[in-house]
Amino acid sequence: MTFSIVAFDPANGDLGVAVQSKFPNVGVSIPFARAGVGAVATQAYCNTGYGPRGLGLLANGASPQQAIDILTGGDGQRDYRQLGIIDASGRSAGFTGARCFDWAGELQGRCCAAQGNTLAGPAVVQNMVRTFEQEQGALAERLMAALHAGQAGGGDRRGQQSAALLVVRAGGGYGGFDDRYADISVYDHPNPIVELERLYAIHRLTYFRSDPQNLVRIDGTIANELQQILHARGFYQGVVTGVADDATRKALRDFMGWENYDERIREDDLIDLEVLADMREKHALWLKAHARNG
Repeated sequence: MTFSIVAFDPANGDLGVAVQSKFPNVGVSIPFARAGVGAVATQAYCNTGYGPRGLGLLANGASPQQAIDILTGGDGQRDYRQLGIIDASGRSAGFTGARCFDWAGELQGRCCAAQGNTLAGPAVVQNMVRTFEQEQGALAERLMAALHAGQAGGGDRRGQQSAALLVVRAGGGYGGFDDRYADISVYDHPNPIVELERLYAIHRLTYFRSDPQNLVRIDGTIANELQQILHARGFYQGVVTGVADDATRKALRDFMGWENYDERIREDDLIDLEVLADMREKHALWLKAHARNG
């Protein structure tokens, strides 16, 4: 009733899991990951203990295959389980119990492993591995592309219902206090993979820090625009001068905190182009709503 992929990005050490299922709120039971250690997808008649125990085994030096052998070896219900594990070196392994609903199986690729049960056929996991290996960009985006490819291969024979994405990075969480770089779950939706992408875009803007390539200096034109937006919203009380002075920067900082751009607030004369684009879009909507109500 589920297909998933665990993966590692050797470029930056990110580890992650993406999953889709005809089962509600799949994000609470299947994906597990720890920065610098590995990622686990435990599914079919899911043993959620495989997640933390599998990560513990990896942290203590077990290979993914050794971890699977230990986990399943002591489980009297292992024939109903399915499992995929990857470590922080990119080694992976999988297990499919003999009594998982057909089609069921797994496939390991370069820095990834895909697994699924109650599927349309082997093309689901084949598509996932091939797509992940071919895609470029951030790990989260490659994982979601793999989910789309699995669905294009027939997906879960029963249909779609929920999806989840978990990516871990050391210090990658909000404020740098934990490793939850992306932790997004779609509880129940007719098109959960598309919804997962929509939520990821919100998460990316809200929780990710600025890409240095997207930072530009607040010149006269941008300062003028910001002052108009901030004045309309009640954050800037001064004259629109087109000069990014201390009052303008303070108003911008306060507004960015108000609008949940916390992780992209700056103390210099630069602004993130993604934040600026989102501010423009939201301000246009605010103006339309204000015009209707005024």
